[in-house]
Amino acid sequence: MFRHQKELQFEVKVERPDPMLARQIQEVLGGQFGEMTVMMQYLFQGFNCRGEEKYKDMLMDIGTEEIGHVEMLCALISQLLDGASPEAQAEAAEDPAIAAIMGGINPQHLLVSGLGGLPTNSNGVPWNGNYIVASGNLLADMRSNLHAESQGRLQVARLYHMTKDEGVRTVFRKMLARDRYHQYQWMAAIQELEEKNGVVVPASFPAEAEQEAQLHAYEFWDLSEGTASSTGLWATGSAPDGTGDYVYLANPSPKGQIPNPEIPSPALHHDLDAKKVSSK
Repeated sequence: MFRHQKELQFEVKVERPDPMLARQIQEVLGGQFGEMTVMMQYLFQGFNCRGEEKYKDMLMDIGTEEIGHVEMLCALISQLLDGASPEAQAEAAEDPAIAAIMGGINPQHLLVSGLGGLPTNSNGVPWNGNYIVASGNLLADMRSNLHAESQGRLQVARLYHMTKDEGVRTVFRKMLARDRYHQYQWMAAIQELEEKNGVVVPASFPAEAEQEAQLHAYEFWDLSEGTASSTGLWATGSAPDGTGDYVYLANPSPKGQIPNPEIPSPALHHDLDAKKVSSK
């Protein structure tokens, strides 16, 4: 059960309208790493969680917080669009001074949402459910969550430097702080899960199940010019789970065969020699 409170999590109060910024903020609302994505990702992970209750509770806590972040961004976008109108958009095409302010407005803010936030990115591409990851494997999902929060915070930080509006920046500071905590949170959960079941996903398919393929679990194949990559811990150190040491292969050679596929039927309209097909 969800319960809506009228108050926003943090105050939203801009200094002046800025339709261009409203369009840019759409990215952290409905883009691939926006608040809609992490909201849906955490909630679906929580809905489907079959592990320890504390993980389900944490996922539902943060997923519900992200619902509030979506509402907060919609309020921010609405305030930035205050005063925008079709007439102003038309005027912007004629007056360079107004165009500097209004020229970058997203037409859908006028035509579709009536000066409100949209479930789209900054170019008007609709939010997509394929953005979310909810695999049922807690460690895999928590790593995806850390990635999502890292990319989301990066985008908010970039937006922070794209405006001088102190009201907008105040909102961004709160979001940056929460995104920083969420990164801490996922790091802690990842560490705890790794200590329980190891660092490799899935733990239910252990290294010994690979049998003769285990050797290749430690090889770094250098497949680009130069040898700079040989100095990294991925090429000279040991596996995080202590099961083996990495081997650097400076000139790896192929281990497989040259493919020799069957020629398909001419009825499939391939550009092939029908005589060769019939002779096989």
